[in-house]
Amino acid sequence: MARTTTASDELFDLRLARSAPDLFPMLEALYGARTDYPAFRDRLIRVLRKGWADRPEDLKRLDLQRDLEPDWFQRPEMAGYVFYIDRFNGDLKGVLEKLDYLEDLGITYVHLMPCLKPRPGDSDGGYSVMDYRRINPAFGTMADFEAVSRALRARGMSLCVDLVLNHTAKEHAWARKAAKGDPKYRDYYLMFDSPDLPQLYEQTLVEVFPDNAPGNFTHYPDIGTWVWTTFNEHQWDLNWANPAVFLEIVEVMLFLANKGVDVLRLDAVAFMWKRLGTRCQSEPEVHMILQALRACSRIASAAVIHLEEAIVAPAEMLPYLGRGRHDGKEGNLAYHNSLMVQFWSALATRDVRLMTHVLATHFPDRLTNATYATYIRCHDDIGWAVTDADAAAVGLSGHAHRNFLSDFYEGSFPGTFARGALFQVNEATGDKRISGSFASLAGLETARDDGARDLAVQRILLGHALIAAWGGIPLIYMGDELALVNDDSYRDDPDHAHDSRWVHRPRMDWALAEARHRDETPSARVFRGVRHILARRRATAGLHAAHPVRVVSSGNNAVLAVQRLAPTGTLLCLFNFTETWQHLPEPRVRALGVVRLWDALSEAEVTPHDGQIVLPPYARVWLT
Repeated sequence: MARTTTASDELFDLRLARSAPDLFPMLEALYGARTDYPAFRDRLIRVLRKGWADRPEDLKRLDLQRDLEPDWFQRPEMAGYVFYIDRFNGDLKGVLEKLDYLEDLGITYVHLMPCLKPRPGDSDGGYSVMDYRRINPAFGTMADFEAVSRALRARGMSLCVDLVLNHTAKEHAWARKAAKGDPKYRDYYLMFDSPDLPQLYEQTLVEVFPDNAPGNFTHYPDIGTWVWTTFNEHQWDLNWANPAVFLEIVEVMLFLANKGVDVLRLDAVAFMWKRLGTRCQSEPEVHMILQALRACSRIASAAVIHLEEAIVAPAEMLPYLGRGRHDGKEGNLAYHNSLMVQFWSALATRDVRLMTHVLATHFPDRLTNATYATYIRCHDDIGWAVTDADAAAVGLSGHAHRNFLSDFYEGSFPGTFARGALFQVNEATGDKRISGSFASLAGLETARDDGARDLAVQRILLGHALIAAWGGIPLIYMGDELALVNDDSYRDDPDHAHDSRWVHRPRMDWALAEARHRDETPSARVFRGVRHILARRRATAGLHAAHPVRVVSSGNNAVLAVQRLAPTGTLLCLFNFTETWQHLPEPRVRALGVVRLWDALSEAEVTPHDGQIVLPPYARVWLT
């Protein structure tokens, strides 16, 4: 008997037809030469149809709403908060207890750091996943997770979770079967019976964790194979040249989407495709895979968007937001790593010329169906992604500048205000990355008097005002809104002691949080300052991410100037990166598009003095 076609079936068919041109050409290019391609294609459609059939009705309604409002994630009311569940408030039930706090801050996007079931022991902070369909038992159950997703949705908050695409834990069921010799699952990974090919690949690969995980392959004598392990020996790289891997991940994506996830943070995407003689990073096939995965989400869970984690140079990062043939069809969000790096660079040098050059030269003024996730700190280290060419363009040595930044933020450079920790020093290349909390890197930990503490607070608020004005989704890493400093106790935990990134992953201080509205401590001042910035962002329509953003010369090397070209008029955002007063000629400011000297951030008129716009130390103004 023929199956009766329902309205829901018709909607699925319409979405499949809409996204088919984005999906099938990518899959044909990746897998079309294989004899099993027709069967793969048929099975994929069945997987998508089942994912849609299993989707709860309230989420199907959300799909429709976001089809009608495709700019929902680009709006100024979007503001994100990122945290490890256990460090925030113990477990998922503890998260539910603190949603009032997030709402008070002005948060509309919540990123639960890795919460899928990890391997026991060292799990790379949860990114070594052994079961994509279960929650880390330390945090609760999938039912607890769904309770959190429902509670967030009821408050108008979107939920983001991590989905690691490059690798699984070696304890994953697929990996265990591969280790036992099952040929189907051996083909899920990159396994070699001799070291010959790994040695050839190694000639052009870079090491991600040279200190504690050198090389990109691990030899397992007990199973007689070499396995591709880009990050750690317990993280086995998936073989994305196998279409069965694509199918498995699509099923996982739809499973998570149907549990209420709004944003899938696709982790380690740059490494997904391997090609001999290359770095095996950001190969063209990576973008084909990511476009195809996004099309699958649009077909069976249209409310879900993709955040692609690729911490690479601008020219390499922008394609993850869709460039060329992928324009408007790939990631919806990607981290603006360069904005973060250039913030810290300008803060240390008190000079915005390099920042202006990089941001004006390498980034388009707008993106198609996409925007940036902007941030000043995250759970990870800071790598000084400053190229020699960009440094030379403003008269700097790239090598010397990168070393200066590492020394400055470690705290060893004379006169520095920062205190951080080195991460993954590579003696061969001289590369030195930095760990540290926002507050400690901004000078709060080393401050010994009220004046120094005030400067540290102003630096912190400068950073938050910058990422809020850029127009993407500003992300606040847990504790930064309370100016939490470094936590050196990580050295006492054997699972963390080798990894200095835990210095900026402290446990939430709820006593400080409780005093946020009444104290005059740096912590309370920062909280109220960030809360105000997010409130003013929500009220400033010109900060919609679809409006062009242009970095222009302010005429003063200490002041960054950013134009937001809204249809209603230019919003000119000015940021003083020094602890001294700075001046800009009023005619210069007006020439950059300002009609009325009204600061949308402080809600006050800006009065020129002797024809000059005067900016206090670390000032931030959004002029209309």
